[in-house]
Amino acid sequence: MTLREYSEELAALVEAASGSVVGVGRGGSGVIVAQGQVVTNAHNLREQVEVFFPDGGTAQAAVPGADVDGDLAVLSVPTGDHRPLEWPAPGRAPRLGEVVIGLSRPGGRSLRAGVGSISALDVAFRGPGGTTVTGALEHSAPLARGSSGGPLLDVEGRLLGINTHRQSDGFYLALPADAELKERVGALGRGEVPRRPRLGVALAPPRAARHLRRAVGLPPRDGLLVHAVDPDGAAGRAGVRAGDLVVSVAGAPVATVEDLARALEAVGEGGLADLLVVRGADEVVVAVQFDRDGPAEQGTA
Repeated sequence: MTLREYSEELAALVEAASGSVVGVGRGGSGVIVAQGQVVTNAHNLREQVEVFFPDGGTAQAAVPGADVDGDLAVLSVPTGDHRPLEWPAPGRAPRLGEVVIGLSRPGGRSLRAGVGSISALDVAFRGPGGTTVTGALEHSAPLARGSSGGPLLDVEGRLLGINTHRQSDGFYLALPADAELKERVGALGRGEVPRRPRLGVALAPPRAARHLRRAVGLPPRDGLLVHAVDPDGAAGRAGVRAGDLVVSVAGAPVATVEDLARALEAVGEGGLADLLVVRGADEVVVAVQFDRDGPAEQGTA
């Protein structure tokens, strides 16, 4: 393929997908994924959500469901003749290095497009609700301010991800458009908002935890150091104390806040799990009953 052919194919792909990309609010983007349904980031939502269409039309959207912790929201709005973007084929997995196209329509302004490649897989970031979101794609497609919520496409023009935000080093992150995301979108569209289990603790960074243990003569150990405990939270009720080092949840080793997020997700809201903590030099097993609508996590993402 010549450079000219490559350029023409990319331009045709962008043009074909342009009708599926909308503006959301004053400075966000979104993508039409089904008739009457737009997906965007939860952090783009305001009290009233206006959607801007490619043909210049606007409409007020209802929000049947928003997952603030996961930075995902579904909008219900008449989409008319605008074509929904296709989801990827079942089992389609993003590959490191593959070419991607980022599209956006910041706040309803003109369409923006950027071409890059996937630079990292399974990246974790701090969501707007303070919890850690795992499994994101990192890519190098340059995108303008207000591109969050817009689609990341593969070279077939199918949805590969939902862009979330730019990192400090300039790379953008996107939620992968896999089967799990499709299920989440469906649930949010039905008004089913997920609730994640919360320990109700503040955690020291792993480096600080190692330094503090070394300072008091304790041997190094992977884990997360509890800095403070909400006495009314799940961990506080179970007897977890400030100074405890959490090393596993339900048998899953915990060395980072990303590990903790995955372990808590596996336990699920309202679940019961054993926490293995190191208290001084002793290992203690604490049975934690998680709330069905628990307090917000503090410093754990």
